Amino acid sequence: MTTTTVSRRAKREIVAPPFQWSAILERAEAAGEPDWIIELRQQAWAIYESMPMPNQRDEAWRRTDYSHINWNSAGHYAIPNGATVEHIPAENRAPLIGDEQGGLIAWVDGKLVHRELNEKITKQGVIFTDLHTAIREHGDLVKKHLFQKALKASEGKFAALHAAAWTHGLFIYVPRNVVVELPLHSIFYSEQTGATLGHVLIVLEEGAQATILHEYLSPEGDNHTSYIGGTELLVGRAANLRYVSLQSWGHNMYEFSHGRGHVSRDGQLDWIVGSMGSKLTKSFMQISLDEQGAWGRMSGMFFADGTQLLDHDTYQTHSAPHTTSDLLFKAALKDEAHSVWRGNIRVMPGAIKTDGFQANRNMLMSDTARADSIPGLEIEADDVRCTHAATVGQMEEEYIFYLMTRGVPRIEAERLFLNGYFWDVLERIPFEDVQNRLLADVDRKLLGMHTAKNK
Repeated sequence: MTTTTVSRRAKREIVAPPFQWSAILERAEAAGEPDWIIELRQQAWAIYESMPMPNQRDEAWRRTDYSHINWNSAGHYAIPNGATVEHIPAENRAPLIGDEQGGLIAWVDGKLVHRELNEKITKQGVIFTDLHTAIREHGDLVKKHLFQKALKASEGKFAALHAAAWTHGLFIYVPRNVVVELPLHSIFYSEQTGATLGHVLIVLEEGAQATILHEYLSPEGDNHTSYIGGTELLVGRAANLRYVSLQSWGHNMYEFSHGRGHVSRDGQLDWIVGSMGSKLTKSFMQISLDEQGAWGRMSGMFFADGTQLLDHDTYQTHSAPHTTSDLLFKAALKDEAHSVWRGNIRVMPGAIKTDGFQANRNMLMSDTARADSIPGLEIEADDVRCTHAATVGQMEEEYIFYLMTRGVPRIEAERLFLNGYFWDVLERIPFEDVQNRLLADVDRKLLGMHTAKNK
């Protein structure tokens, strides 16, 4: 009788980051946080401790193995080392339109290093500041919105950790009927080994309008680092928010983040996301259309190389009649990179006349790259129109060959093809210089300038 032995690679144990409530409390008290903030943190910590770490038996994490993260390196607070705003690349700090800066605020390793706001915008009553300053100077306003309507600690282990241990944050408030014509710009820059937990809270009152660019950046490094983030976008009645979020972490970064947008009656939220960096990204994003006439659009472009894993869960929730949502996520993958997209349109009872659409397009540039695309619909109302589309395919050799027959070198033909592939997302970003920066990132990835550091 022949005995066959099956060898299976042992799964790594999922361990929790070594955060302690005593350290969180010590930081909060040192920052002079009021009792209500400490209470929010403590409540979130209790939720965090009650939850197990997510693993691949959980549907939302089934394709995402993060067990290889070194929490000894990535699971303690990053300590600022005196870096200034000049440590952030100059191209990321440049005015977004012309020479006039609407507003720029920046953090390095969780420490505020720069803040400026155009006097024109100041006179409009706009608040554009860090979250700790906002808590001190506008406590009632922050208390009304922070972790109240959008992001909740109960949404998951990392959401609870973020709510308990957040280190720094952006607060933007645009009063009723104020139109902010110049764009606002914010940057979270991570330079030191460890964890930063940044929070973004943006509130537009009825009839307000604003365009905001937020960037996540870090240089390449050897030691594992983590970002555990949260975003809350609250769009009032007939308000209009265009929010551009760009991520260009070094390939030693592990990101775990939750973002939630809520749109009131006749409001509009245009949310554009770009992800180029990180070793692993696990991101949950949701737009909730809460009242009649609300409109939301989510657009994303991603280029993964080396052994990167970019995993995005998106939700379009329709809670009222006559609401509209649209999603387009496009990814390109080379080497052994892996992308995951799980999208869901949910129509709540009574939300008739809903119009929801989602599309995910994936282009594989090597035989070893992989894309998982899982669209979903959850319909609990009649008289709706909800559709989805998902594709995974190789780069079209026919088009590459056509360009090469006209004297275009192959690498340039591929670059032109990629630029065109991403353009319908890129054109939704209202800043030409930012578009060019993203195209430059695409070029660098195509040429393999990141891959060696991502092995």
